[in-house]
Amino acid sequence: MKKVFRILERLAENPHMEEMDRYIQHGDTSCLLHTVAVAYYSMKLAEKLRIPVHKRELIRGALLHDYFLYDWHDGKPERKIHGFTHPATAARNADRDFKLKRLEMDIIQRHMFPLTPKPPASREAWLVCLVDKGCSLYETFGRKNYRGIDEKWKKEFRKLYEELRDNVE
Repeated sequence: MKKVFRILERLAENPHMEEMDRYIQHGDTSCLLHTVAVAYYSMKLAEKLRIPVHKRELIRGALLHDYFLYDWHDGKPERKIHGFTHPATAARNADRDFKLKRLEMDIIQRHMFPLTPKPPASREAWLVCLVDKGCSLYETFGRKNYRGIDEKWKKEFRKLYEELRDNVE
């Protein structure tokens, strides 16, 4: 989890990361918590199965895979196909704000397979694709927490965000 937070710390310098906490992803889980959980469990799964991965790219891709920056529950007609279109929007936004590597772009653009036609092209993208589905089901069917990740990440992220904001002001 420490590596996830170190990378999140760098990404949190961009104010859009805090914005992700205002949008609900599934159930009552924010977009930001969802992406932190996907990053965390993708790393855990890679470690458990001893899958060699590029850790930094895996974590950054997972943290940014839903960086679409809008409320997809707002009832706008174009949101009806959100599941098909948000990977491209997230990739565009993430590349604009963070200058993605090719592997990170692959993770973000292909995490919705099979809704999107191109399958993941790397181990890292497959891990995020699969873990994203697991986390989505977990969140959708009313689970209230991620065994303590909720409060820890909120506390750590808020503390980090306040430190960054105070240093800028």
